[in-house]
Amino acid sequence: MKFFITSGTRDFMKSLGKKYANENMIVMEGIGNSLLIHETTRDSVFQSPMKYEVIASAGSLQEEGYFALHHVPTTDEGRPIFEHWMSSRVDNVENEAGFLAHRLLRPASSNTYIFLTEWTDKTFFDLWKDSISYQKIIKDNKNGTGLERKPHIFSSAPYVTTYKAKQDDK
Repeated sequence: MKFFITSGTRDFMKSLGKKYANENMIVMEGIGNSLLIHETTRDSVFQSPMKYEVIASAGSLQEEGYFALHHVPTTDEGRPIFEHWMSSRVDNVENEAGFLAHRLLRPASSNTYIFLTEWTDKTFFDLWKDSISYQKIIKDNKNGTGLERKPHIFSSAPYVTTYKAKQDDK
């Protein structure tokens, strides 16, 4: 599965979403910017999108929800380590309250992976951040197994961006 992301103004993202209404696209609004995500087996309809390959997934992305994108810049040597490590842990999130979907995205032309999660609303994302499953995936924990325990695989610090999507935005 291919995954594409493009950004722009909210109105332009909405117009693209309407233009390609038969495609699996979702318009999301964050602080200061908007994104349009496109999940497909074909090539992108965007002129110059950020391109990814879906390497792990669960659930169906919904047109309404709260999205968290964990951006993880890796070193070339760290890529296989990161992929193996994350692929064995991402399913920890699936049974959390409010969870809708996740995608682990391999970048086509950059070094920054994205672990995208979708929640029914921000409250459930915040609850997940205090959960054991979050500790197993992201945070350093007593066993030292969290992503933060592997700084040698990063080319820079990981960071999170969040967005909301509403059905009436299409």
